[in-house]
Parts: sequence; structure tokens; C-alpha cells
Amino acid sequence: MRLTSMHYTRLASSPLSSLTIMSYPRLTTEQMLRKDQKTIHRQGTKVAISAIYMDLEAFLQRSGLIADLRAFCQAHSCDVLVAMTILFNTNNEPVRQLAVFCPHVALRMTICGVLERSHAPSLKLTPLPSTHPDLQAYLQGNTQVSRKKLLPLLQEALSAYLDSTQIPAGLPEMVGVSTEPVDKEGNSAGNSLLPGVSQDEEEPPLPPTPMNSLVDECPLDRGLPNLSAEAIFEKCSQISLSRSTAASLAKE
Repeated sequence: MRLTSMHYTRLASSPLSSLTIMSYPRLTTEQMLRKDQKTIHRQGTKVAISAIYMDLEAFLQRSGLIADLRAFCQAHSCDVLVAMTILFNTNNEPVRQLAVFCPHVALRMTICGVLERSHAPSLKLTPLPSTHPDLQAYLQGNTQVSRKKLLPLLQEALSAYLDSTQIPAGLPEMVGVSTEPVDKEGNSAGNSLLPGVSQDEEEPPLPPTPMNSLVDECPLDRGLPNLSAEAIFEKCSQISLSRSTAASLAKE
């Protein structure tokens, strides 16, 4: 699609932008992208959406475009850049085109998939020949879908991507902490000091049961020891001798 003088006149008077398409050649790619830009982000993933008032084919033919897009994403910490172009044909009908630039294959495929399959609203996207593997361009058949209506779809795409990477959407990221449920039985068995012993079985063993004189054998089972008069006399002599020795030592 080529622009005519009517395109320039129509775009110059359009309230959508204070910048006419005739001044675009004097702007750098970064200036064009930042002129009318919005961003969305979730859990560290950032998407920039820029409105460009010129033909997408002319934009994609800019010299060094891919290098400029990559530098723009690096400079502004963007993971994805979505360029929405709008112009008017000879019948003053709007023509919308869309380009998604993203070096991350999985993220780009997720976003493009959500946009292509969307039914509320349906963008009626027709893929255009790709000029670079990191960039996918479309002709947007439903011209009623503006950037404002596109933002919720991009939010949905981000959520789908984060879900696919097993990061719960809407929750803050936790570094170094597993979100998997804890298997108490498996965990206790894995951490057991002895194989096959659960955590409950690792408690210190109970003290041995005292000997029960009525059950276990003990000296009393054989009755009291036999005592003779001689044994009693000898015992008393030992006690008396020990006391006398202690008294002598005390006097010294």
C-alpha cells in the first residue's frame, strides 16, 4: 500500500496525532516509537505499544530498523514492542496494521497466538510476509479495535505466558522459594536419618522400663539373706573399729 497526497492531508488534519506523517522522515525510529507510546508490565515482563501514523510497509523498510527496534527495547527495558499503524485510504476509510517485535520466541508466539485467536474483540488479523524472524506483521481487518481495546488482550497474553512458565499470574515473584506443595510423608522419608523411618519415628527412644520385682528376677525372689550371730558380731566389730579410728584422727 502506497500513500497518496490525500493520505497526507487526511492524517495531518486527524485529531489522532499532532504530528503529521510528512514530518516522520525527519524523526529517528526511537522518536517515532516514543511519540505516542503506552506500556504495560507484569512480573518483570514489559510490553511497549506505540501508535504510528504511517503505512506499516514504509515503516518496516526504514534503514536499520531491526537494529533500532532491538536498541529501543534494550534502552527502555522492554521485552516486547507492538507497533500499531493507522492511515486512511482514498475513501477516507481507516486502515490499521500491526507489528509485534520480540526476540523471545515463546513470548512472541504466545502474544501473537492470543491476538490471532481473540474473539472479544476479534482483530481479524491477516499475517503479512515477515522481514525478520523476531518480527511478525499483520493487516488488521477489524479497524474498530484501537490501542485502548488492544491493551486487555496484551494483558491476557502476558498472563498466559507467565502461566506457561509456571509463575502464578498476579502474585509477586519469589526467588529461591518453591511454590510446590510439600509432601509431608515424602519429605520426612527423604530427610530421615535411617532409611524407611518416618519423621515421627525419629523421636528419641524412651528410657528403659525399670525392672519389675514382681515379674523379672531379682535378689528378693530368693528371700532374705541368711544371717548368723557370727556375721552380726563381725559387722558390729567393723563399725566400732571404724568409729575409733575416726576419733583418733580427730584428736591429732
